[in-house]
Amino acid sequence: MSQPQVPESVRRMYAADNASRNAGIRLVEAGIGHATATMAITADMVNGHGIVHGGHVFLLADSTFAFACNSHGPVTVAAGADISFVAPAKEGEELTAVATERARYGRSGIYDVSVHSGDRLIAEFRGRSRVIGEQQ
Repeated sequence: MSQPQVPESVRRMYAADNASRNAGIRLVEAGIGHATATMAITADMVNGHGIVHGGHVFLLADSTFAFACNSHGPVTVAAGADISFVAPAKEGEELTAVATERARYGRSGIYDVSVHSGDRLIAEFRGRSRVIGEQQ
């Protein structure tokens, strides 16, 4: 995360986000209303079926959603989220999540996040955001 165009609110949030950083999530880029992050699948993320546990995919999507919805500045949290798992991912793959703002209205927002491994779609996530505070 070295691009100068990343909003300062997202830079500060990522720097303080121990959960995302300790999971190996890397913020690749962010701008107003969008963000991209990656995560390499390690052996400790694999479930009993030999595929990545869905919670790790959700974590990547949720973190990327958070970076996108906090790009406007005010402190914003998830009001709810849903995920559809499309295909499994395995150890050694790198997942890329791309979040896109679909709507902002009042203190609320809707964001879609697609998670891929290369060209293969792994999951689709929809997050609903809520502004709860002033500028970060």
